[in-house]
This record gives sequence, structure tokens and C-alpha cells, in this order.
Amino acid sequence: MFQEGHIIYFDPFYFKNGNLAKPKYYVVLKCDGEKSIIASLPTRKDTIPENSTVDSGCIELSDINLNCFVISIKQQVTNCGKHFDFTTYLYGHQIDDYQISEMKELYPNEGSDYIIWGEMKSALFEELRECFKNSRSVKRKYRNLL
Repeated sequence: MFQEGHIIYFDPFYFKNGNLAKPKYYVVLKCDGEKSIIASLPTRKDTIPENSTVDSGCIELSDINLNCFVISIKQQVTNCGKHFDFTTYLYGHQIDDYQISEMKELYPNEGSDYIIWGEMKSALFEELRECFKNSRSVKRKYRNLL
């Protein structure tokens, strides 16, 4: 379930901070055996200053401590040819770690609790990881693990 590069779709996803549960994609960035994973939750919310927008790729705005990886609506994301139905943003400051045991308890059944949406194309996945790994807005512990 939690292999690096997999995009998982949860319906609903239960946020750690108690925010309202809702359907959510989840990109597995790093997996530490059977213990924990590091993941990013893509969003359609664009908080990038208008003068710094790009169609796709990495954005690093160190002066405002913002790091983001943008995936265009036109860009093929998975090895099986899927793409997001909207421009997608993965923000470095939103990377978090999750305990695998807790995730398996919350989402026990593939097909009803979650689906493995696809495996991210390897070049795109490496570009994403490099974007986060080289950003000062990503927590040091995550940069080191990536």
C-alpha cells in the first residue's frame, strides 16, 4: 500500500489536525519499512504569488519561505497514463509523517477506504523529491530523509 511514488486516493481522508474529513489524494514520498511514511497531500489551492507562477515544476521562493511543486492539468502523472483533473500543488511546508500502523487501522480496506490511484512516473517523482529535498522551507528532518 505505502510504496514510494504511489498516489493513493482516500475517501474520506482524516486529517491529523482534526480538520473536516474529505476526499484527498496522498503522495508517498518516502517509506521507512513498516514503521512510518513521509507524504504530501496535493491540493488545488494556489497560494503562489501571481508573478512567480509556472505551468509545472518546482517553485522556490526563499524570501517568503515558500516551496511548491506544480503539476499541470495537461501533464501525465502516472505510469498508467492518468492525470489530475485540475492543476495540482504540493507544498513543501505541508509534508508530514504518518505511522503505518495507524493508517492501516483507519483505512483497512482497499477499494472502499482507499484506492491506489497509480504510481507516479519515475522522472516526475524524482523531480518532486529533488524539489523538496533542496528547499529550506521543508523541515530539515524530511529533507534529510528524502
